[in-house]
Amino acid sequence: MFSDIVGLYAAYPAWFAGSVLVIGLMVGSFLNVVIYRLPIMMEREWREQSAELNSATAAAPTPAREAPVTPFTLSTPRSACPACKTPIKPMHNVPVVSWLALRGRCAACRAPISVRYPAVELTTGLLSAWVAWHFGFGATACCAVAVTWALIALSGIDIDHQLLPDSITLPLLWAGLLAAIAIGPTPGVSLPVSPKDAIIGAAAGYLSLWAVFHAFRLLTGKEGMGYGDFKLFAALGAWMGWKVLPLVILLAAGTGACLGVLMIVLRGRDRAAPMPFGPYLAAAGWLAMLYGPQLVEGYLHFSGLRH
Repeated sequence: MFSDIVGLYAAYPAWFAGSVLVIGLMVGSFLNVVIYRLPIMMEREWREQSAELNSATAAAPTPAREAPVTPFTLSTPRSACPACKTPIKPMHNVPVVSWLALRGRCAACRAPISVRYPAVELTTGLLSAWVAWHFGFGATACCAVAVTWALIALSGIDIDHQLLPDSITLPLLWAGLLAAIAIGPTPGVSLPVSPKDAIIGAAAGYLSLWAVFHAFRLLTGKEGMGYGDFKLFAALGAWMGWKVLPLVILLAAGTGACLGVLMIVLRGRDRAAPMPFGPYLAAAGWLAMLYGPQLVEGYLHFSGLRH
């Protein structure tokens, strides 16, 4: 039966893309949980570690009974309405469809539900299907879809908290290196690359932004980006090799600068207010993953460097 499914997907790319679309919608629902809960989990862990450190350095106080801490993970407690705290039933948690059926409101208290939730689900589904259609059935498509999911989660968290968690960036980096060893390069596709290119790409990605960070701090006394940006750039280098890094950083910096100026002009955004760079890196990396050679070729023709 498995061989029949493989044959079907290999022969009919539309079936493969459609199946990935459905899976992507479900994964998008999970990514909403990750985007919301992971930063809270990290904050709780930091607070616990800080409390342990303070208690270890201070004089031992009289033991007191501590109130039990409610577990908070990606799976517990159950998802609930932020307004009335009513647990969400499985029938009300179907990606996109439930939000439309409920007209964007809680089934219990009718409080509005942010459009962001179906937007993340739909974006994850559509981008996953796009990747599947672009690469066709095979290991490359599976790798590219997994990278897409990680980039969406990182972008959502960085937009909310200006944070790129190590628990996502580092596994993404190591997965790129391992994929280069286990799968290796395939002619005509952008990932995975050879082990040599993956290692050089990871090192070049991290060190290049690390150097820019410290040069900017020496010149201005301010920090222009966070270490999470270095790790994300290194992860993109591990998956796609060092040759694609100039394209990624040019796309990310150019898009970020244009949108930053636009927000200052149209919305009166404070120029000193920090702006997350991770989403721009993620978007540029995703475009380079699918269309890197075409983008480079188009730029060379546009600039007149190639006729």
